Amino acid sequence: MQEPQSTNTVELPRNFTDVLFLTNQGQMPPEMKRLLKRKRLSCAALPIDAYPQIRDRLDLIGTVIVDVENLETSQQQKLAQIIESLESENIGVVLLTNRMELPVKSFALAPAKSSFSMTSKMESVSIDDLWVRISMNLAYRKKSDGITVKPAGPPNKMHKLYRNTLAEQLHMTEALVDNLAEQLRLAGLVQQDFLPTQLPNTDRIRWAATFLPAEWVSGDIYNIVRIDEQHIGFYVADVVGHGLPAALLTIFLKQALVMRQTVKSDYRIFGPADVVKNLNVRMAAQKLSGYQFATCCYCLLNTQTLELTYCRAGHPYPILMKPGAKPEQLELRGSLLGVFDQAEFAERTIQLEPGDKLLVYSDGADRFIGGYNDQVGFHFKDEFCELSKLSIAQIVDNLTTFAHNQRIDVSEVDDITAVGLEIL
Repeated sequence: MQEPQSTNTVELPRNFTDVLFLTNQGQMPPEMKRLLKRKRLSCAALPIDAYPQIRDRLDLIGTVIVDVENLETSQQQKLAQIIESLESENIGVVLLTNRMELPVKSFALAPAKSSFSMTSKMESVSIDDLWVRISMNLAYRKKSDGITVKPAGPPNKMHKLYRNTLAEQLHMTEALVDNLAEQLRLAGLVQQDFLPTQLPNTDRIRWAATFLPAEWVSGDIYNIVRIDEQHIGFYVADVVGHGLPAALLTIFLKQALVMRQTVKSDYRIFGPADVVKNLNVRMAAQKLSGYQFATCCYCLLNTQTLELTYCRAGHPYPILMKPGAKPEQLELRGSLLGVFDQAEFAERTIQLEPGDKLLVYSDGADRFIGGYNDQVGFHFKDEFCELSKLSIAQIVDNLTTFAHNQRIDVSEVDDITAVGLEIL
């Protein structure tokens, strides 16, 4: 075997060289020298700046080991180009370097901020693992060139090494999955802490609510707030999508939705259109990545006059249920939240009467309530029409039972949230 050289003196490979060691550290680590010498592999060590001198002689290289530290941005760009050129020649690269904050197209389907890394220190890589990587790279390289290569070790030893490595990886994966599941469970509990703990029931008005995440956390959120002695504000908001990203945005929505403004000893209650408009402006100002939008229906109830004023932003229409009549949708136009910061929203006021019930819900409940038909428009399901004769608490309870008992494809599972009130 050719003795590995210090990179202080550049000696270009003249014959096929098993391992090319590129570095800005001045020399090859002693443990790597011993490994290559013991395995009888030819080797050449070069400063990384000398790579252009061998660019046209890559047919003489088996595999490349890169060991660099403290690269400037321009040097990182050069390193990325080196790696891409080696990959294009089917030359495997072993990286003993810090994570590169640089996209490399050869390493990912889509450029990422951190594209490649192996380890931060030579000592964190076992000699066995390093030898397996080198051997596999050489086997692939030499097979394509019709050159015989010695295996990394006896078959039984290699099988044991791979088996142990796989077992360790599986164990680590299971531990990571368990930890992630626990973190999501705790995140779901935190999210539910943001929901109302008590409903403002009186001898005239009864409330009911259900909150059913599709996963540990939900892209839905609701709130029912007594603003003053005469007004209650309530809403259901639904972030497009579900899971953790959507759940994070629901917390922002809760904090950004302002129902009243207090100035010294006085206050002003915002109308539903102003509430939704201000929420839209705040959401659009965040310039959220991933095209995250939300829908919302906000209602303001005067508990003395029983006047209900509502505003919606891309949300399912509220449903009004009057005694002896079929359910009806309270239609009102309104665009999604977070799309246009200058969007305008309308509001509408209706008079509630004793016996009336109102249901505000997220679109995950459509399977229970109804859907659109090309011939007749929105059509309520017969089962829901029957349930609408019950109390609001029973309606919401049945919605919850239906959601728990239904069997649907995993891809169709969605968050379900509903808030209802009944005038006694």
